[in-house]
Amino acid sequence: MAEIIRSVKGTRDFYPEDMAVRRWMFDIIREVSTRFGYQEYDGPCLEFIDLYAAKSGEELVKEQAFVFSSPGDDLLTLRPELTPTLARMVAQQQFEIPMPLRWWSIGPFWRYEKPQRGRTREFFQWNIDLVGTEKVSADAEIVAVAATFLQETGLSPEQVRIFVNNRRLMDSALSRLDIDETLKTSVFRVVDKIDKLSKREWQAFALESGMTQEQVDGLLSLLKDEDLWKESDELVAFFELIQSYGVGDYVAFNPKVIRGLDYYTGTVFEAFEIGGKSRAILGGGRYDNLVADVGGNPLPGVGFAMGDVVMELVLRDAGVIPENLGNISQVIVTVFNEETLSESIKVANTLRDAGYRVVLYPEFDKMGKQFKYADRLNIPVAVILGPDELEKSEVAVKNLRTREQVNVSREMLIEQIEKFLQRSP
Repeated sequence: MAEIIRSVKGTRDFYPEDMAVRRWMFDIIREVSTRFGYQEYDGPCLEFIDLYAAKSGEELVKEQAFVFSSPGDDLLTLRPELTPTLARMVAQQQFEIPMPLRWWSIGPFWRYEKPQRGRTREFFQWNIDLVGTEKVSADAEIVAVAATFLQETGLSPEQVRIFVNNRRLMDSALSRLDIDETLKTSVFRVVDKIDKLSKREWQAFALESGMTQEQVDGLLSLLKDEDLWKESDELVAFFELIQSYGVGDYVAFNPKVIRGLDYYTGTVFEAFEIGGKSRAILGGGRYDNLVADVGGNPLPGVGFAMGDVVMELVLRDAGVIPENLGNISQVIVTVFNEETLSESIKVANTLRDAGYRVVLYPEFDKMGKQFKYADRLNIPVAVILGPDELEKSEVAVKNLRTREQVNVSREMLIEQIEKFLQRSP
């Protein structure tokens, strides 16, 4: 046998059962997004690398982006994230778009990662943003959208939690440690790495970033202060509002949450699995300068992104994904011989017009083989139309789960199918 050509490393094949889970998850995303009044949009999969170099951070641009040259020597990249694209799109039509805008999207993205469980090079990502208002109520709404999604999937507050912090709060707190203004961006990256490195590696990274040992010790004490949020008027208002949404059990303060991207300016948040493998699920925050950074007038915004890979793993491990998600066909119409084929087609069309999902067996074959095919596809009901049935203007209907079979008139076909579908376990 010839060797099967392998798939590209870091990509995924979606067989029907996998596609069904993806569609289920995406349908919840769509339903929750539109329920909150957000409109769907999308951008190109190719962008100039300069768009990300502006504000996304060196690690993403230099280490994670798939970058290549175009014939005109412009450096292009497969999009690694969508927020800069959103900012560019808003900047281009800033005075035509009604503000505040509520937009959401889900589509493919690419990052040059080391493939492993929960991390691929090609993935889908949900992006949702509220642009045009600097009010804390916008931050609360976006977090409420995230919490509502987690709730709708069947995950409980004991399984997932959204941790919230504020960059302005942390900026003020870092000033008390005598950390120079020019060093704060680096210190934010240090905070973002605290749970991603070992204690020794993190200490070394902090010192290499320009902090003194005294400042590192002070930062560690700061990151243990669970009441620090009470010093922020924004967070005090935020937590009061999040209770009004009825999802307060899903949301908590955590001073370690800082987000590594450079463009965040205020509230930041990340959702994590609680217990289990403590995986990060989604993250986002306020980015009040991003539209201006791509050439538009300053516009405040807040949003988040969620990749599908880790989210699906969390849902599978939690056991909340429903069974039989695929659009499994409900009926198979068998084909007795060439003479009966046209009548089998007519019956199949009648059932489809009535709203049933129907498979017509593609060739003439033994009934046992056709029933076996239906069993493999988990189809519960078969319709048999042979010469005897045609002569009597009848059809035979078989419940493939219970093996019960009855002959009925053509007029009673739909009623009988409905009875068998209701009885099928």
